[in-house]
Amino acid sequence: MDAAKEEYVERVLTCVESVPAGRVTTYGAIAAVVGGGPRQVGSVMSHHGGPVPWWRVVRADGSPPPCHDGEAAAHYREEGTALTGAGRIHMREAFWDPAAPDED
Repeated sequence: MDAAKEEYVERVLTCVESVPAGRVTTYGAIAAVVGGGPRQVGSVMSHHGGPVPWWRVVRADGSPPPCHDGEAAAHYREEGTALTGAGRIHMREAFWDPAAPDED
């Protein structure tokens, strides 16, 4: 991996590590902070996100990361993440903005 890509991966993973327990952010919100787009963030998470709290990064509609619904749900229950009756994240309550991390 070249140095620029490695630096981007590190920026994404560092941002994900800063999401507080019980809160979530979106691929797009991370992209707004670290650069690139939501799909680039998703690619980083898909290939390198295992060691970080990947379940705290969701789609803008509050749905969990693809292919990890059951595992993510266990993390949400354990952390007390606000959920809707449909099993999605209650975004108004649980969203954490990486652009304003101190406004929690």
